[in-house]
Amino acid sequence: MIALIQRVTHASLKIDDAEYSAIGQGLVVLLGIEKADTLAIGQKLLGKALRYRVFADGEGRMNRSVADVNGQVMLVSQFTLAGSTDKGLRPSFSSAMPPADAEALYDQLVTWLKAEHPATATGQFGADMKVLLENDGPVTFILR
Repeated sequence: MIALIQRVTHASLKIDDAEYSAIGQGLVVLLGIEKADTLAIGQKLLGKALRYRVFADGEGRMNRSVADVNGQVMLVSQFTLAGSTDKGLRPSFSSAMPPADAEALYDQLVTWLKAEHPATATGQFGADMKVLLENDGPVTFILR
């Protein structure tokens, strides 16, 4: 499982040109699910994202987590993160979990994340989404 996290001042997600979800200050978490991933792996990774210290403390150092700043989280499934770019000029998605299995796991992770961090918004699995965000910093990290 791969999570690309971005610290944002705000973000919104559109489906079919209509706003589906939005957050203020917090994290956008793009999540790629691979064949060997499990609920336990996802919980560990998302727990790390919630505790990852990417927000400034009083001295301007990255010492505060999204929970510490009462920030919001937007979780968006993104299978392209599971793509391999090692060979050629076209990514291979052979390591990505099949869509039906990935959707079931994603839904379980959404339920878990909302219980852990109620200020959570989501995308819609498999939809063509437009994510609009203002990356604060910019601050972007890949978590595995």
